[in-house]
Amino acid sequence: MKSLVLAEKPSVARDIARVLGCSKKLNGAIEGNRYVVTWALGHLVTLADPEEYDKKYKEWKLEDLPMMPKKMELVVIKQTAKQYHAVKTQLYRKDVNEIIIATDAGREGELVARWILEKSGCRKPIKRLWISSVTDKAIKAGFSSLKDGREYDTLYSAAWARAEADWLVGINATRALTCKYNAQLSCGRVQTPTLAMIEKREEEIRSFKPETYYGINLMAEGIRFTWQDKKSGSARSFSKERIETLKQKMQGAPLFIKEVEKKAKKTYAPALYDLTELQRDANKKFGFSAKETLNIMQRLYENHKILTYPRTDSRYLSSDVIGTLKERLKACAVGPYKKMAGSLSMKPVKANKSFVDDKKVSDHHAIIPTEQFVQLEHLTNEERKIYDLVVRRFLAVLYPPFEYEQTTVKAGCEEEEFLAKGKIVLKEGWKEAYEGSWSDEEDEEQKGESALREQKLPNLEKGMQFSNNIRIEIITGTTRPPAHFNEATLLSAMENPVRYMESRDAKTVKTLGETGGLGTVATRADIIDKLFHSFLMEKRGKEIFITSKGRQLLKLVPEDLKKPELTADWENKLSKIAEGKLKDKIFLSEIRIYAQELTKEIKTGDGTFRHDNLTNTKCPVCGKRMLAVNGKNSKLLVCQDRECGHRETISRTSNARCPKCHKKMELYVKGKEDTFVCSCGYKEKLSSFTARRQKEGAGVSKKDVQRYLNKQKKEAEEPINSAFADAFAKLNL
Repeated sequence: MKSLVLAEKPSVARDIARVLGCSKKLNGAIEGNRYVVTWALGHLVTLADPEEYDKKYKEWKLEDLPMMPKKMELVVIKQTAKQYHAVKTQLYRKDVNEIIIATDAGREGELVARWILEKSGCRKPIKRLWISSVTDKAIKAGFSSLKDGREYDTLYSAAWARAEADWLVGINATRALTCKYNAQLSCGRVQTPTLAMIEKREEEIRSFKPETYYGINLMAEGIRFTWQDKKSGSARSFSKERIETLKQKMQGAPLFIKEVEKKAKKTYAPALYDLTELQRDANKKFGFSAKETLNIMQRLYENHKILTYPRTDSRYLSSDVIGTLKERLKACAVGPYKKMAGSLSMKPVKANKSFVDDKKVSDHHAIIPTEQFVQLEHLTNEERKIYDLVVRRFLAVLYPPFEYEQTTVKAGCEEEEFLAKGKIVLKEGWKEAYEGSWSDEEDEEQKGESALREQKLPNLEKGMQFSNNIRIEIITGTTRPPAHFNEATLLSAMENPVRYMESRDAKTVKTLGETGGLGTVATRADIIDKLFHSFLMEKRGKEIFITSKGRQLLKLVPEDLKKPELTADWENKLSKIAEGKLKDKIFLSEIRIYAQELTKEIKTGDGTFRHDNLTNTKCPVCGKRMLAVNGKNSKLLVCQDRECGHRETISRTSNARCPKCHKKMELYVKGKEDTFVCSCGYKEKLSSFTARRQKEGAGVSKKDVQRYLNKQKKEAEEPINSAFADAFAKLNL
């Protein structure tokens, strides 16, 4: 008898098959002596659309809502039906006596496999492969300690409950809004509160009133002393008169050193990456969207097998991983990491609570390199960037702390207090892993706000006095409004949406913290993408703005759906279902009542929706006027009739730079030939641009450059009179 292994994707299935010694190719499977390996393509089965329950739901009518199927039905996804039937054939083989679920180790991965088994009616015993990386070593270890599939029944219940709840609330509310206002409007328990946060931030910016503040700096013997308010400790005052009076009072007065404090301090490396933190850093440093980072990570995990499972919400390692760290260090000891990783692998690894904590690891540990040897030349430029972030962070936590001596000098002048700070680096510690490229942006921002910046200080002692050449200067600044969201800061707000909550109830705040805020690490990138593609928000440069459509939608949706508390409540109950502490039927009965109330509220609403982006261009399909919308990286015309759905791309932002101002140009799709247009007014046809770039030498690969440099180096090392040298070399003396 054989075991059937069900993987989530073909690439993972091929790796498992190779490790298990399966090589015989079948239709949608690979067979060996003991195992048959087959695969899904993500979800092969999903919840049925409304029209599957009743033909009348094909037409979107307000009077047919809410739709409440007594039992949720599963259907095979048409696009991947061929693979589903291939999997089903393997499930019903007479020589297969057990199923090993090898889909992604998480709630959604469990659902992928269980829905296939449910739809096919397969009732064979189940075992579970639960691993965090797909290296040969991890697969072998996983198969040597397979779990009983029944241990994950509650996880499956939670996954099904989440899918059913989203169907009941999302589809009913979206249909109700769309039918009521005759516009393509969608809402959901994660996307709507996310949109509400963007609107709230814009409201804060609009209502912000800048204020001018003042401070005093004393320059004595090249040292900058900064005035501190005695009561508040602030270096600012909003009273110009007060600061000018203080300046007059101190004119010509000596400055006394009252106290010199020297403290040895240390800072530890920042925590390892989870997916959200990696997406934030990739957006800040390289401008990658959350979705792009996830896709790159998936390739590094699945195809190259050099990084561990990406969809993790933990920034710690479990103690059982510690024994593998030396092997991981040896695997990534190449190129720029060779010296650092090599030296760390020669020393004993010191595990401490800053990066090892079993209590803070749920399904998967933090993202770190695998034991698979890396070949950097096989990675794309984007993959190298993400790999570099992960490896350097991994190396940093294994280094000792950064140590420095901080000197704080307190001085007095006419009963007013002044401060000066300095820092001497004692040991670079973990910052060595960044080879001088580390810059803590948050610290930099704080320093920018504060006048107290660190400086190089001479040897100062208590009681010293400065009376000559003291320069007093008044410094001014203006308070700044909060910044518009970009993808990095929006991810942070989704992860911790507490400040956007109305209730601030301690229990709800705790729940949101425990469940990871709005959405999960696996879904946030898709939510952001969905908000862009449904034109509820748009990008201007790197900043995110809510559209008129998004603003109107928030006025039309029920208040409850805009609050992060709803997701906190759902996730709390779903976690309890997964732990076996709550029955899924109780949760779903509450959801059905909630969906009915929500639909009723939308149906009886008295709001209106107006398209304020109508153009005079008529839809070539139905003849109605089209809407001008900004996509994530493009400008489009979209038919206003939701049933027609026709759309045309007008222009898209390209990576091509303007030869005059060097800004990114837009590529307009119009007429016989596409045209690049820059905001400075420069225009250039695509054919002219291509010819110009070829003339300039664009399109030369890094390998070509390296080959040329090696050739130059070789030629430089050869003797100048090489013709004579060649002639003499051939003489047989």
